[in-house]
Amino acid sequence: MISGRAKLAGVLGWPIAHSLSPTLHGHWIEKLSLDAAYVPLAVREEDFETVVAALPRMGFRGVNVTLPHKEAALRLADTADDAARACGAANTLVFARGRVHAMNTDVAGFLASLDEAGAGDLDGMRVTVLGAGGAARAVIHGLLTRSVSEILLCNRTAAKAEGLAAFFGGKVRPVAWDTTTSALGSSQVLVNTTKLGMAGEQPLDLDLAAMPAGGVVVDIVYRPLETGLLARARARGLTAVDGLGMLLHQAVPGFRAWFDVEPRVTPALRAHLVGLLEGG
Repeated sequence: MISGRAKLAGVLGWPIAHSLSPTLHGHWIEKLSLDAAYVPLAVREEDFETVVAALPRMGFRGVNVTLPHKEAALRLADTADDAARACGAANTLVFARGRVHAMNTDVAGFLASLDEAGAGDLDGMRVTVLGAGGAARAVIHGLLTRSVSEILLCNRTAAKAEGLAAFFGGKVRPVAWDTTTSALGSSQVLVNTTKLGMAGEQPLDLDLAAMPAGGVVVDIVYRPLETGLLARARARGLTAVDGLGMLLHQAVPGFRAWFDVEPRVTPALRAHLVGLLEGG
């Protein structure tokens, strides 16, 4: 039970009903016996700045930010960590002393999920990334820190992919969405950062036959946990990495900043969330 002095945090997105973050943070709050709460807040793009300005006045210590607000979150912040600045997007906001601090914990969360799957050694590899939103920014920055040789960036809106490639420069090259299949022929890694394949969204119909043996397919979607893309990857004998690991690991720094205690990502926690996702 929470009191009138409870520490408050939440997650902002549109839509937000699919988010597992309230369950994840709620689990930690209960296990650590905190006087705290973490709530989902459905916020339209046009209302985002107004809502963020109001939250500290309501006692919130900060929020996570998901689609479609990650780039806007960085723009309105007073300060930002190195990862957020490098990505041009933030997924975590901390409210303190009348100021907003932006963080990007998606980068560390993404890389930790690869490491857990034994797929973190990317030196010299070519990677295809689908999508050009806030999550793609974190994924691209993370990949570049692991010394990939090239990133082929595919997005349905070509201009957005071109803009993101220009932002990162060098190793990031935009390619047309309808050439994604051919791009896979020279890519050892594929990362889907779009909503395609998410429950309630259009499927991601992508033929993986061209991917080299031993390749890695990552889908940051976690509802469903086993997307059609990952099922096809496993059927081909490719390494398949779901989005739950990224969700778990990106959540730790924000929780620590808001509630002044560091939670643990454990096999038991993952099993608990997998059970919920699979209806167990």
